[in-house]
Amino acid sequence: MIELKPLEVLRSTCCNPELNYNREELVCKKCRLVYPLEDDIPVILKEEAREK
Repeated sequence: MIELKPLEVLRSTCCNPELNYNREELVCKKCRLVYPLEDDIPVILKEEAREK
């Protein structure tokens, strides 16, 4: 069985690079969209993201 760290698998829905985690949200390294966390669950929807 292959184990992957969850944050290594998550990608931005806009441009597909890895996301940075900062305890309150996930930030795209390339387009700088900020994805919220709701009850510690990432909401990786472009409609829910905001620009940094």
